Amino acid sequence: MATLAKLKLAMGTSIFLIALVFAVFLSAIMLILNFPLFYAIILTLLFILFQFLLGPAIVRSSSRLYYLRSGENLWLETTVKELSKKSGLSMPKLAIVPDETPNAFVFGRTSRSATLAVHEGLLTKLNKEEIKGVIGHELGHIKHKDFIVMTVLSALPLLAYIIARGTWSAARFAGSSSKKKGEGSVKAAFLAIAVISYIVYIVSLLCVMRLSRLREHYADAYSAYITSSPQSLQSALAKITYGLSLSPKPPSGARALYIGDPGMAKQEIRYVMEKKGEYDLDKDGVLDEKELEIAMEKEAKSAWTKINTWFATHPPTFKRILLLREIEMEMASGRYTNDRVYAYI
Repeated sequence: MATLAKLKLAMGTSIFLIALVFAVFLSAIMLILNFPLFYAIILTLLFILFQFLLGPAIVRSSSRLYYLRSGENLWLETTVKELSKKSGLSMPKLAIVPDETPNAFVFGRTSRSATLAVHEGLLTKLNKEEIKGVIGHELGHIKHKDFIVMTVLSALPLLAYIIARGTWSAARFAGSSSKKKGEGSVKAAFLAIAVISYIVYIVSLLCVMRLSRLREHYADAYSAYITSSPQSLQSALAKITYGLSLSPKPPSGARALYIGDPGMAKQEIRYVMEKKGEYDLDKDGVLDEKELEIAMEKEAKSAWTKINTWFATHPPTFKRILLLREIEMEMASGRYTNDRVYAYI
């Protein structure tokens, strides 16, 4: 039976593995460039600090959110306050994102200074119980403090990617410049660093994405517990996935923060629609709720989907719904207790 300790262990393991990979990575780069390792460590720590300190400001600016004044949305404010109190959390700052897609996210440097941002599309396209389920999910992220860990960890794959792109461009420039003695060795050094950096980027990204998917399951389970209504979040996730799949906008760079990833939503619905004839059981030309459910279940089990999921920030929607259904059945049986919040993860 999974417990919160499993998530903490996963976060600790991810931090250790990525730190180890980066230690080897930096050592290799410094060896190739014949520089002291100390400089690389200092620069990496500064980059992580930069991400940690400026990350929230970047999210605020890129999402164009605005903070709610007290009493501006009384129902939302009251609901968040009630669930925060039940969770034993400080009331997060509330913000609205002027975006018609149904989504929500939390960000910040600490649990006490966290911001819970809700898209306008979520408030208009979901009913109050579904919105409550989404709020419970986001409070789960604050409760687990995983959004802080993700902010720090996501800086390292980004750094590896920046180094890879920079050294690859430098190698191309070195190859096209005038011939000088030693130019070939410089180009070889840049190419070696670029290849190593790309490998580190992929390995570290896989670790970060795996943790991102796991924390979504924990936040879903927490929402079921804190709202006592797994069905509300099930319905919300289905609407969010469908709504995001229709969005003409490209996915945001902060995809891991959201309750739903627009890129993955488009992919999930596209796979289903490509096999519409197979899943349209009554041949009426429309996939009803039951047919869509069967389609999503089958697609979630396919080998291609599983491989694709390795680089996904979120688990397939059906797997999230399946977890909530298992919790719902246990709640209905009367056997559900507070120590079984994460039992089905």
